[in-house]
Amino acid sequence: MAEHHQQHGQHHHMQQHGQHHQQQSSQLGPYQMVKAATAVSAGGSLLVLSGLTLAGTVIALTIATPLFVIFSPVLVPALIAAALLVTGFIASGGFGVAAISVLSWIYGYATGKHPPGADQLDQARMKLAGKYREMKDRADQHYAGAAAS
Repeated sequence: MAEHHQQHGQHHHMQQHGQHHQQQSSQLGPYQMVKAATAVSAGGSLLVLSGLTLAGTVIALTIATPLFVIFSPVLVPALIAAALLVTGFIASGGFGVAAISVLSWIYGYATGKHPPGADQLDQARMKLAGKYREMKDRADQHYAGAAAS
């Protein structure tokens, strides 16, 4: 029973402390009031700006829609042609850069400057040369065996 009375007393004390703390936090200081006023004014300004942007977009769309409908037989092919033209120039430039880098690598390899990847190319060339000799020897043996019989 004494424990129950003690727990009840602690609970009552915590409630009083919570109410006291709540009263303190509800009283804003001057710095907190300035922060709140700044936040409200900034939020309100952004909300007004957002509304004006929406209204401007609706008005512009209302004006531009008939123009799009009238000029669509001209605009759509023009946009397609412009997209193809830009894509062609970008692809052409990319292929040109690739060709120049390959020619530069081949020049470096031919002049003995040992560009990156030259070792792998030499290994692949040796493997191909070995396979070529092996296949040539097999063919010679096959035809020599066929000619003897």
